[in-house]
Amino acid sequence: MKDYATFIESKHVAAEPMGFDCTAADVNPKLFGWQRDIVAWAVRTGRAAIFAECGLGKTPMQLEWARIVYQHTRKPILILTPLAVAPQTLAEAAKFNIDAPIRIVRDGSEVGDGINVTNYESLHKFDGIDFGGVVLDESSILKAFMGKMRTQLIQRFASTPYRLACTATPAPNDHMELGNHSEFLGVMKIFEMTARWFINDYNQAAKFTLKKHGEQDFWKWVASWAVSIAKPSDLGASDEGYDLPPLNVETITVPVPVEVFVGDALFASGDMSATTMHAEKRRSTDVRADRIAEIVNGSSEAWAVWCDSNYEADALVARIPDAVEVRGDMKDDERARNMAAFTNGAARVIVTKPEIAGFGLNWQHCHNAAFIGLSFSFERFYQAVRRHWRFGQVSPVRCVIVQSDGEAAISKVINAKSVQHEMMKSNMNAAMKECQLMNIYGSSKPLARFTPIKHEGDGWTLYHGDCVDVVSSLPSDSLGLSVYSPPFSNLYTYNSSMADMGNSADDEEFMQHYRYLVREKYRATIPGRLTVVHCKDLPKFKYKDGAAGISDFSGGIIKLHEEEGWHYHSRVTIWKNPVTEMQRTKSHGLLHKVLCKDSTNSRQAMPDYLLIFRKMLKDGEEATPVCGPSELVRFDRYVGTDKPGGDARGYSINVWQRYASPVWFDIDQSNTLNYRQAKGEDDVKHICPLQLDVIERAVELWSNPGDLVLSPFTGIGSEGYVSLLAGRKFVGAELKEEYVGEAIKHLGQAVAKRDSAQSGLFADVKP
Repeated sequence: MKDYATFIESKHVAAEPMGFDCTAADVNPKLFGWQRDIVAWAVRTGRAAIFAECGLGKTPMQLEWARIVYQHTRKPILILTPLAVAPQTLAEAAKFNIDAPIRIVRDGSEVGDGINVTNYESLHKFDGIDFGGVVLDESSILKAFMGKMRTQLIQRFASTPYRLACTATPAPNDHMELGNHSEFLGVMKIFEMTARWFINDYNQAAKFTLKKHGEQDFWKWVASWAVSIAKPSDLGASDEGYDLPPLNVETITVPVPVEVFVGDALFASGDMSATTMHAEKRRSTDVRADRIAEIVNGSSEAWAVWCDSNYEADALVARIPDAVEVRGDMKDDERARNMAAFTNGAARVIVTKPEIAGFGLNWQHCHNAAFIGLSFSFERFYQAVRRHWRFGQVSPVRCVIVQSDGEAAISKVINAKSVQHEMMKSNMNAAMKECQLMNIYGSSKPLARFTPIKHEGDGWTLYHGDCVDVVSSLPSDSLGLSVYSPPFSNLYTYNSSMADMGNSADDEEFMQHYRYLVREKYRATIPGRLTVVHCKDLPKFKYKDGAAGISDFSGGIIKLHEEEGWHYHSRVTIWKNPVTEMQRTKSHGLLHKVLCKDSTNSRQAMPDYLLIFRKMLKDGEEATPVCGPSELVRFDRYVGTDKPGGDARGYSINVWQRYASPVWFDIDQSNTLNYRQAKGEDDVKHICPLQLDVIERAVELWSNPGDLVLSPFTGIGSEGYVSLLAGRKFVGAELKEEYVGEAIKHLGQAVAKRDSAQSGLFADVKP
């Protein structure tokens, strides 16, 4: 095993460099200094992404990367671009004097030495060619989680040694797009990413939420293979010359005559959804097209007119005589020719759709954009505007949106998404900034370890810190019992620290981490005594495990303890209500309708377990037995309660018959300490603390008064609370600060109850 500090550091995942030596001095001096730094970093990384805002020079950066990789491998390099962007790429190569052969190619027969540029639609024509490197220009094409093009790109270039993905800042609220980039680059598969840093939203299919406590580590990982900049100052450079001109958005609402409406409705409804949108748009196409044509025909300047449907395009082209059109059913050559005509200024007006021309094109020569209404897709609107409003644009950009009086709902949605996008994009860049500066300009510094903070009271000690550090400091052969519920692998995360065992990529990494505790716990336990582990088996999910099912988590715990010298002593099954589990987890396997439809997809509820392990005596060692008089009378009630009818008692043999049962049916699932005040604002989910009934039985059965009881995952102090009431001593560890505060309160309450004997519980037992 690694030493513990080294192991904790290794849990911070970073992409392994796959490139070769390169410095800024090796990069084209025509690029700005910060651009040369990015290119050199991307070459050293080998498989990297450049997320740079529109106009920051992605094209010359990717061309220089391709040149350097070509000179290193002496194999052809392929740059894939959106349609009609290839000629623009060649123009940039000439502008920056890229020192390598470069050409536009239509199929594999035209590939030659140097840099080969083609469009994504032609990808299938290049099978079987051994490229030294590949560049994805406008790599947001990877956005679709299960898209056909995404799958083709990942599979086609899985063995290509050097890969670069370039796009504007990806959607900051679409982490799956980042996962697709990671998988294309060969850094980490998207299923591994979601398993490590995300939780599944049970209420929405294929919806994942970034763990709040995992955000810092997630963005540090992204920064190890991607650089994200909104302006040069993000890398410490000057922003001079990179000030965007004003963007003036003008929304014009045109009334639609009543006679164009059909059906029984007298007025257009103000409510609109994606399914009813086109019905409304068809009714208002002519009046919106009339208004757009009036504005565009009354101007002598260049205009890009954006639409969402062919019927809107037909209406616009019929009204704007000098417009060229680009639409999906045209042949590639015709589309490329018409886009080039507008790009070069030969055509004054272009009519097209954001999904066709909204990516990769530099249209700074045009500062007028008109939208014949909007769709609910903010990304389409954003990308279309960014063709004009980008660094290098010298004129204020005019953006005119013409909508009907029934389309106000769409504008409201787009405006809300715009505000959210800018806020989240700013947060993403800020989260990555420090790490990417380290990666580009210097190696990362090792993280400082957190020294446990000690809190003490009458009969108890609680450490705010890493449980492995705490248990390692305990004297050998000092623990009479340990009882606790460990993190359930990576199912829940309570702290951003890598010392939190819940911050694990998978069951394997969790068990590697847990092993350090199990080993130290064994050393510190009195020979012959026990450790009690509360756990359950865990669900498997199709999105990260390949199929739904159950993971034998309890079996893994048993195997690990036995490997570390413990002897498997006993197991208790704790009954759980299947209705409660179904309501909490939304598990389809517990639904009655699933049973009726196909019972092979149904399953039973998952119980909790107590796993008990013994530290066996060695030759010459003597046991310190845990015992009491056989006639001992125990109260048949729960810890911390004062039930009426004090004479309702059972002799120990009667209690033992219940305790000896392999299944405990009588655990009150609600009998826990109050945890809600300890929940932090970053907690996404919270697993309830261990029931006091369970702890009471473990402490009564397997420890003596005065013994030291350990809970390495103290939480809000349940194990300590019961142990102190039972006349034992307690030592615990807890990473989460909110929980430490609550645990101290509960431990203090237990001492007060014990000393005053107000509850009457264990009144015959002296501390």
